[in-house]
Amino acid sequence: MERYRASKEGKEDIHTRLMKNYKDIPSWWFYLLLGVTLVVSLLICIFLNHEIRMPWWGLLFASALAFMFTLPISIITATTNQTPGLNIIAEYIFGIIYPGRPIANVCFKTYGYISMAQAVSFLSDFKLGDYMKIPPRSMFLVQFIGTMLAGTINICVAWWLLESVKNICHVDLPEGSPWTCPSDRVFFDASVIWGLVGPKRIFGTLGEYSALNWFFLGGAIGPILVWLLHKAFPQQSWIPLINLPVLLGATGMMPPATALNYNAWIIVGTIFNFFIFRYRKQWWQRYNYVLSAALDAGVAFMAVLLYFALGLENVSLNWWGTAGEHCPLATCPTQRV
Repeated sequence: MERYRASKEGKEDIHTRLMKNYKDIPSWWFYLLLGVTLVVSLLICIFLNHEIRMPWWGLLFASALAFMFTLPISIITATTNQTPGLNIIAEYIFGIIYPGRPIANVCFKTYGYISMAQAVSFLSDFKLGDYMKIPPRSMFLVQFIGTMLAGTINICVAWWLLESVKNICHVDLPEGSPWTCPSDRVFFDASVIWGLVGPKRIFGTLGEYSALNWFFLGGAIGPILVWLLHKAFPQQSWIPLINLPVLLGATGMMPPATALNYNAWIIVGTIFNFFIFRYRKQWWQRYNYVLSAALDAGVAFMAVLLYFALGLENVSLNWWGTAGEHCPLATCPTQRV
């Protein structure tokens, strides 16, 4: 609410004053684009329902979900450089409301989650254009034309590949085929898990993980506890810096493997931020982003080095903590030997 009010009543910074030298984007450009895309999407859902499988009210619901979450997630992205995703939430909600329909579920996720993600991405582009003093109308036209070109070329290339490459993304492809389709497999798996099987058979009364739903309540109460701590100990300046959406949402970036690297990140980040911020605050303000960039660059450099030094020769390393699951329950009891 504070950020929303500040957008209308906040003081202008130097960037805003300099950008006033250019013509602003008329609001009707956005309204017209929103109206046209919404009408076209509704027509697709109504007249191509056999392919889309999502009812018209599902489109309106997905649009409302994206609209509701765009502002708070944009604030989190702007202040922390972390963008929480709506993909699981969208799949979960629509899987409960409209179960047993995998195609409809992924379509709902596309309209509800991808719309919000693209909105945040476009806002980031506008923010960069604001810093670089690029005319807003030019930014809008470049984004619009680029989106139309990219979308058209993507769908044409995908259609051409599906028609020209036999059994693309199938297990029937010969060994060593470049068409592994990892993103498409993830998208398909999500449609089966959340659309065909449905959350009710996983997290509902028919599933084994219904207790996990209590974490929704915990996530809602968490920020209130931080606020109460801040009111109880106003002299502690570090309490308002606790950002639970970042702390909890960052776990989504954990790789689907043993989490040793994530633990190392937590240890290094906690030690540096706590001790440096406590005893050398000016160092924290000066070198925090430098350290973050250095750690990212170090990981990228080592990945390239290990690939050329070991990967090309099919040599693998078993680091401590990464060799196996160390869990007898990790194997499927019905797995064929």
